[in-house]
Amino acid sequence: MEIISYVGFEGGRTKPFLKLPFRFGERKNNLSYSFTHSPLTHSFAATAVRSGFSLRSFFISLGRSAESALSHWKAGIAVIAVFAFLSGAKAALSYALSHTGPLALKDSGKAELETLDKVMAAFVADASISYTDSGDIVGSGKSQAELAALFKKPVSYQTYTVRSGDTLGGITKRFGLTNLSTLIDLNGITNARALHEGQKLRIPSVDGLMYTVAKGNSLAGLSAKFNVPLEDLLDVNDLSSQTLAVGQQLFIPGAKMDAAKLHEVLGDLFKIPISAAYRISSKFGWRPDPFTGVRSYHTGIDLACPEGTPIRAAMNGKVAFVGWSNVFGNYIIVNHPNGYQTLYGHMASSRVKKGQNVTQATVIGLVGSTGYSTGSHLHFTVYKNGRLVNPSSVLK
Repeated sequence: MEIISYVGFEGGRTKPFLKLPFRFGERKNNLSYSFTHSPLTHSFAATAVRSGFSLRSFFISLGRSAESALSHWKAGIAVIAVFAFLSGAKAALSYALSHTGPLALKDSGKAELETLDKVMAAFVADASISYTDSGDIVGSGKSQAELAALFKKPVSYQTYTVRSGDTLGGITKRFGLTNLSTLIDLNGITNARALHEGQKLRIPSVDGLMYTVAKGNSLAGLSAKFNVPLEDLLDVNDLSSQTLAVGQQLFIPGAKMDAAKLHEVLGDLFKIPISAAYRISSKFGWRPDPFTGVRSYHTGIDLACPEGTPIRAAMNGKVAFVGWSNVFGNYIIVNHPNGYQTLYGHMASSRVKKGQNVTQATVIGLVGSTGYSTGSHLHFTVYKNGRLVNPSSVLK
């Protein structure tokens, strides 16, 4: 509501419009008139008046003076408004630049990302060692006949202490083994990237898995289940009979871990959902809120990259939800095997529907800055059986 005050009215009582400091007909030089009841006080100097002074002339002069004052008042407001706008724009720009902001990576950024990937995979496999989807090391140097001969001898074990610079693949190959899952299974490794200097590893003389006998198991049944000759089971475990006891430990020569479980442990089960250049602008865990600065828990990682960058599913699965929230903006949730779920937030738009099957090659959306966001990026969250998982621990 706008409150307007009129000259001559104050507190609801009518007052003389103007108190003249002289009587009509009197001469007075350099008179000063001051209108103290106006919202915008204005003073002016008047020249000597003649005895024929008229109120009409006076009011005309007054009107011109008020018009001039109003003009100056509007100009002042305009200057203040422009100054406020420029100050606000400068502050907004400074704030945006201090957070995620639009990103344009240079070539040096790609080199840094490649270095980071190598560091993250430091304890998984040597750069010179490649392996198949089932974990077999390519070019192990052993023939099938040599491997079969090993299955005829009782398995033996030795202990190895991990040293600085060691990798899971390097240790596997150094001891004449051919599959990564052997050391993972025998040592109960759940995250190959957590391998550390000083850790003790149990090294078998032959590739295979350890199995705990359950009620109802028979040696013949295990032979069929793992596709291993009965004689090999007897020889490798140095058994004199086929009698088994519940809880007994058997070494199954040549057996391998399930591919999905193996890659989960190796940390390459999931692929980075962004194939273009990006940077991690915010990591998993506690951090200052990008808007308020208050310490808060970040449920995933933020991959900053240009708006419109394609987003692909991190792993094969089925789309469980496509929608909007004030926090994540446009977001998608995908269900995966082994109790995993992934969330992709702040997207400019989605490209899939609920119930749709997706692969790691499927474009599920485009990078944006919707929801509670300071700039173009992808918020990526991983859940395992409903609990948060640090995405960096499972990404390839």
